[in-house]
Amino acid sequence: MRKFKNAKVLLLLTLLAVTFTSCSVYKTIVNMSRLEFKLKSVRNFKLMNYSLNGKSSLRDFNALDLLRITTSIAQGKLPVSFTLNVTAKNPNTGRGFAQTDITIEDFPWKLYVNGKETVAGDLKKPVTVPGMGHERNIPLTIKFDILKMFKNKSLNDIVNLALSIGGAKGSPSHLKLVAEPLLGTAIGKIKYPEPITIISKKFSGK
Repeated sequence: MRKFKNAKVLLLLTLLAVTFTSCSVYKTIVNMSRLEFKLKSVRNFKLMNYSLNGKSSLRDFNALDLLRITTSIAQGKLPVSFTLNVTAKNPNTGRGFAQTDITIEDFPWKLYVNGKETVAGDLKKPVTVPGMGHERNIPLTIKFDILKMFKNKSLNDIVNLALSIGGAKGSPSHLKLVAEPLLGTAIGKIKYPEPITIISKKFSGK
């Protein structure tokens, strides 16, 4: 009789453990799904080695700069580099579920400029996004040859495109990031089931 009671107690404890674990997994997945992303800003945009800060058109380049740029184009290359700041927001406020910090372990991404895929990369190190509606900046270093991506464009078109991204009135509106976040959780690493598209107009990822 005692063995039977012990078996019932063991079964009950097992069921409780399974229920608790399942609930924990569910809460973790729900909290993970609340993480949102947005393209915040472009900083330190350089066309070759020339900063576009304060520049709005070709007229803002001096004659020597333009000569070097056209010479580089004639050689079939025109490298650009900049920092793309991505905002990660953890809107988990603790209502309904416990506040949960989320660590982004990996963040493989592809960058699109005006719909054209240009370059791919990943995080340099994990990033933790605190709960309670906190935001965390993720700076991505971007480098690619804009001439190879837009071979059929004129010098004016290419420079204007660069200025629209990193010039005096530049913004990330011409950019799109497609990423596959890998998140570190209490139950192990969880990869997003499908890639997410990140733009500058609104938060996405939910």
